[in-house]
Amino acid sequence: MTDVLIRNGRLVTAEHDFQADLLMSGEFIAAVGENLAAPPGAEIVEAAGLLVVPGGVDAHTHLDLGLGAAHVSDGWFLGSRAAAYGGTTCVVEHPGFGPEGCPLEHQLNIYRKNAVESAIDYGLHGVFQHWDERAARDLPELVRAGCPSFKAYLTYGGRLDDGALLAALKVLGATGGLMTVHAENHAIVSHLAADLESSAPHLASSHPRSRPGYAEALAVDTAICLAEAAGGAPLYIVHLSAAAGLEHVRAARAAGKKVWAETCPQYLVLTDDCYEGDFGQALKYVMAPTPRKREDVLTLWRGLLDGTISVVASDHCSFAWADKKTRAAGNVFRSPGGVPGVETRLPLLYSEGVVKRGMSLSRWVELVSTAPARLFGLTGKGGLQAGFDADVVVFDPHFEKKLAAENLHQAVDYTPFEDLLVRGWPKMVFARGRKIVDGERFMGEPGSGRFVARQPFSAY
Repeated sequence: MTDVLIRNGRLVTAEHDFQADLLMSGEFIAAVGENLAAPPGAEIVEAAGLLVVPGGVDAHTHLDLGLGAAHVSDGWFLGSRAAAYGGTTCVVEHPGFGPEGCPLEHQLNIYRKNAVESAIDYGLHGVFQHWDERAARDLPELVRAGCPSFKAYLTYGGRLDDGALLAALKVLGATGGLMTVHAENHAIVSHLAADLESSAPHLASSHPRSRPGYAEALAVDTAICLAEAAGGAPLYIVHLSAAAGLEHVRAARAAGKKVWAETCPQYLVLTDDCYEGDFGQALKYVMAPTPRKREDVLTLWRGLLDGTISVVASDHCSFAWADKKTRAAGNVFRSPGGVPGVETRLPLLYSEGVVKRGMSLSRWVELVSTAPARLFGLTGKGGLQAGFDADVVVFDPHFEKKLAAENLHQAVDYTPFEDLLVRGWPKMVFARGRKIVDGERFMGEPGSGRFVARQPFSAY
């Protein structure tokens, strides 16, 4: 593998922002400093006027999700290729539910087998869909085997009730694991959805009305309290969308509790206005939780800027728009839920956060790379120091792109951010020292990514 010297770039990490050179040798960063000498035969990348940042870490993807007869449109290779084009060099995938009663390792084994097609590195979260003696027995070994984070749902068929979640939190916390929670109160969501499906299934606006912000807030508060009862087990709230839920996270963190939260670009850009108008168009935005009010968007941005929210992930889930329309057949509650976003995550946060709202470059890097790497045990990723994996993005802060399905690489027939003008885009992407994106040219291969056995949780 050819050594690569990136010269005269503006290197940005979660801690520092400085002009320097960066040398990659083999799969690792060999040196960072001024006026580095190029080894014989090294490739020279001139980065004057460009940013050099750690490869993005997307801690919440569904590249290979099936939901009944529906399946996302990309899969591991195409999804990981899109991630790479957007500057992400590692994902941590959330598996879907397996057969009823299956052991914890069932979904991990299936997803790891399929993930051999990935073009970038990947980790796997576990998923709880029940709690029993076998799960309690098997959990510590799975944490030791490199899967230290598990997801619990507080709604849907595979949800954990309060007693099961408390028990799982206690065991997971004691074995070096991190619980991630989809926080929506099932009683509220199922009650409202049943009423609205009976009375107004033909209105796309029935979807957000069935999943109100207060249902998220109640579930967030419940999870925080159960984690405290479990001896202060660490807790991570996925895809936070509502101001009321954020306030529970803010209070918990102010009290010193081990609680972290992520949000996603869709909750920072979209509002529930997207469900008005044409029913077919509105199906593009069927997701759970749903975009909220303008006030929620502004509150989430404040949470990002003041440090209350720790991570921005994509929750990429690329059910095709055509599939949504076919399966909905006039009933919004029959549409598969989820939106694509693995390619647009880094540029959107740069454009909307750094350019428009004055977010520091270091905070941007922390949210999209460093914090998810540290929270989820991806040692050697999320930074630009010697000895780290050579996952590096050369980012053009001036390049502008109007987002559209046809100029993105996500294998899906729409983007929820259609016609949004984004300033800033990856120019070159390296994964373990190998150039995999050069402008519009993809140079990676199926299977060039590796499974990363993650380390046990350590508070960040």
